[in-house]
Amino acid sequence: MTQEAIQGLIDALPLPTLLVTDGDRVVGANARAEKLLGQGLTGRHLITVLRQPSVLDAIEACQKTRQPKTTRYLTSMDRNDMTYQVHCGYVELAEASGVLVSFEDISHVEALGQMRRDFVANVSHELRTPLTALMGFIETLQGPASKDPAAQERFLGIMMNEAGRMNRLVSDLLSLSQVESEERIRPSQSTDLTELIRSTLRRIAPVAEKARVELQDDLPPTPVLVPGDEDQLRQVFTNLIENAIKYGGKDQTVTVRLSQMQRDPALRGPGVRIEVRDTGPGIDPVHLPRLTERFYRIDSHRSREMGGTGLGLAIVKHIVNRHRGRMKIESTPGEGSSFVVILPALD
Repeated sequence: MTQEAIQGLIDALPLPTLLVTDGDRVVGANARAEKLLGQGLTGRHLITVLRQPSVLDAIEACQKTRQPKTTRYLTSMDRNDMTYQVHCGYVELAEASGVLVSFEDISHVEALGQMRRDFVANVSHELRTPLTALMGFIETLQGPASKDPAAQERFLGIMMNEAGRMNRLVSDLLSLSQVESEERIRPSQSTDLTELIRSTLRRIAPVAEKARVELQDDLPPTPVLVPGDEDQLRQVFTNLIENAIKYGGKDQTVTVRLSQMQRDPALRGPGVRIEVRDTGPGIDPVHLPRLTERFYRIDSHRSREMGGTGLGLAIVKHIVNRHRGRMKIESTPGEGSSFVVILPALD
């Protein structure tokens, strides 16, 4: 096999690949490898191309034993950490026998693994706090407060709140799991958003009255139909309106506005726009990109005091994605916040 044939074979491979001879010289590399490791790889000594000891050791071991070896190559690209699985295999060629080294990008697998680990850690943390409180109060009720009715009543009330907090967290976790499992299945039934939002506002009215928040609506008089799961969309608007009531503050106004668009650029077709706006203190722009992350809170203590689990907006995001919609969050400190959901209109 000629040098041209070797190079042609390497160029045909879908992964970044290079061929290293027994003399540790690179005799062939495809364009993907040059994009990853730099230009002008062919002809260079291996040590000038790859400087990570684990990769060099794997290549050396493959040269000695003629057995396949795998390791990892860590780098960064466009300020993002990248992880590659390196596969080393010995090939016998007439002109240039040696180790064929290929790099498989597994960064997305690593990211998913880290997300799972973070999720487990967050859930454990969220459950540990109320569980610790419950165990402490139970111990107190069994001991020092066993004959103190006033203390028992006070502690039982706190225990009920902590148990309720755990129940809300488990409920949101189950809801998030269900929404994620259905995210690829587009809803087939149609839903009237006008009536859905109107009924949601009626259900939330007592909460707003208790919080001294005025609810206003700007809804069309006629039905507005979208392809959607009624229960999930009700969950979206309930979450957004309740958040606006909780975090907008007392003596403020929450407005829900529904409008139709002939063409939305993001959807590339007709759409329906639902905006939930409050007149509260607003949100610092630094927090906006992360608001839909699981367990992300601007003020953890305040959120927990208000019964938040840190999963509400994550659930909203997945529901909107399932409906092939878009979600936008706009806020200016001191001028309130606006949460906008854009859904495709019914054809």
